[in-house]
Amino acid sequence: MRRPRALVAAGLGLLLPALAAAQFNMVPPPQCPREPRAESTTEEGYRLEAARHIYDCFPGRVYLGALPPLVYGVITVEAEIDAHGQITSISVPRKPAAEEVEPWVLAMLRRAAPFPAPVRLPGGVVRFVETFFVDRSGLFQTHSLTEGQKGLPPGEAAAPLSAPQQ
Repeated sequence: MRRPRALVAAGLGLLLPALAAAQFNMVPPPQCPREPRAESTTEEGYRLEAARHIYDCFPGRVYLGALPPLVYGVITVEAEIDAHGQITSISVPRKPAAEEVEPWVLAMLRRAAPFPAPVRLPGGVVRFVETFFVDRSGLFQTHSLTEGQKGLPPGEAAAPLSAPQQ
């Protein structure tokens, strides 16, 4: 009697990671506004506009409210956006522990193009750096627009690691 239960438990143990990754197999069609144009004159301002653009493109994938204490995947991407809002290069300086998250986030970014055209920035080109916090459910928040994490006082999640202890 114990052997079949152990086999079922082992089978579920192998199946659960595959089920957890299933929501990262497809990026939904974006719902982006037409011909966006950035009003920002700084890279930091543009970062906020670009993050809002991603939220507008994928409203059903945005995690509403404070994130759970343990986030499934954290990834930082760096993209160069040209004068027309197109991604000309993209890299991943911080890879997520859950490997299925990286291609999913990169596909989502590519599908969100064109981004707001950085017409008010010098040279009309911008380096866009953003960190994505991805929940196991396939919902995400960006660092620029995060609502924080459950169980942490506001602002503590973004406090530097070297902050003085009180």
